[in-house]
Amino acid sequence: QDPPLSFNANHLPQRGFNEGDAMGSRMMKLLKLAAGLILTGALLFLGMRIYVSQRGAPLEAWHTFAPQELTAEEIDRADWKQYLVAENAVFEQVRTEVTQRLDADERVPANRYFEGSPVYPGRFAVDWNRSFVLEPPGDPVGAAIFLHGLTDSPYSMRNIARLYQERGFLAVVPRLPGHGTVPAGLSEAEWQDWAAAARLAAREARRRVGPGRPLHVIGYSNGGAVAMKYALDAIDDSNLPHPDRIVLISPMIGITEWARFAGLAGLPAVLPAFAKSAWLSVLPEFNPFKYNSFPVNAARQSSLLTRALQPRIARFAREGRLLDMPPVLTFQSLTDFTVSTQAVVDALYSQLPANGSELVLLDLNRSTKFGPLLRPSTETLLSRLFPEAPRPYRTTIVTNADPDSAEVVARVTEAGAATEEVRPLGLDYPKEVFSLSTSASTLGPWHYEASAGP
Repeated sequence: QDPPLSFNANHLPQRGFNEGDAMGSRMMKLLKLAAGLILTGALLFLGMRIYVSQRGAPLEAWHTFAPQELTAEEIDRADWKQYLVAENAVFEQVRTEVTQRLDADERVPANRYFEGSPVYPGRFAVDWNRSFVLEPPGDPVGAAIFLHGLTDSPYSMRNIARLYQERGFLAVVPRLPGHGTVPAGLSEAEWQDWAAAARLAAREARRRVGPGRPLHVIGYSNGGAVAMKYALDAIDDSNLPHPDRIVLISPMIGITEWARFAGLAGLPAVLPAFAKSAWLSVLPEFNPFKYNSFPVNAARQSSLLTRALQPRIARFAREGRLLDMPPVLTFQSLTDFTVSTQAVVDALYSQLPANGSELVLLDLNRSTKFGPLLRPSTETLLSRLFPEAPRPYRTTIVTNADPDSAEVVARVTEAGAATEEVRPLGLDYPKEVFSLSTSASTLGPWHYEASAGP
């Protein structure tokens, strides 16, 4: 006779439980391996970053001393005169803490901070590092504000400001905080400070010319992003002077994705021994109106600005609020090492309504045979850049009449049109010019000339 059946949990098959335990164990091992690889990679990156940064030139006073600038909140409470008073105090700090404390080996002609140097800004008839206003000879027909680029100064906008002045406009050119003084100033600046300076300049421009006259906002490179930020702010805030036109020159609508990780490059700088890692480049400062050295924070702030700007443009487009955007005129090189040409098309122009905007694209000099200097994909970059016509904005492509000719023409496609019109410009591409860079559109032939006045 068989024994009576009885239940014993120990006799149940254990296979399912064992498989689950094994899978969990393998998962933990994979997670530990991944964490170990990430940690190892981070340590290698930081170690390499420390090694590379320590190899360069030592930090000088202009890399370690940052003058005290007004904050964004203080700028919003200030008027133009108060801003200039604060700016004078900033330059006095630089004179006291840097210029007057130079060591003997730093008092050389190639140092812009040496008072005896020919490139010392104070020796020029006009110190173009400072904010300035250009007034037309008669009653202004309108006003324009000019926002310079990263590491630049108001100097880079003076030629375009003069063009506006000659056409009867009042030109207001602010120095954006962190610029025009010492490179260390950009190690402390925040993009919100630049946006506040743009608002201040617009208030001053409107105050000087009164209501009813056009206001243009012109932005170059990083200043182009600040200009677009202002245009969106003016849609949001009726208290801000509303611009009638936006003009962008190589605008920083988008930059390389690597820029968002720029802050990581400066992590070793939390230890004083590795302070140089807070700099992407440490170079002699011989340019009187532009920094050569570049702090990590400058790249980080530009990245933060573009990452705040692009989603806001897209949101305003979805909500139909870009219908209040004034016409945008942009000048952009096809190939640009600093800013993303594709982002100008995709993140800005593809979002704009049919409001009279135009994108002027400066092509390569196709008559120059580049050979191996450029990637093969560059040859077809232009054909891949734009969405198929018709488009809600006008495009003007400045290029060669044909690949073997130096003659320059404008290939124009009107907004809403599908056909292109070729217009001769009566110009030739210089043989030595391959392509216009970011700065070529704003800087005139007097770049190093000590001018006698504006």
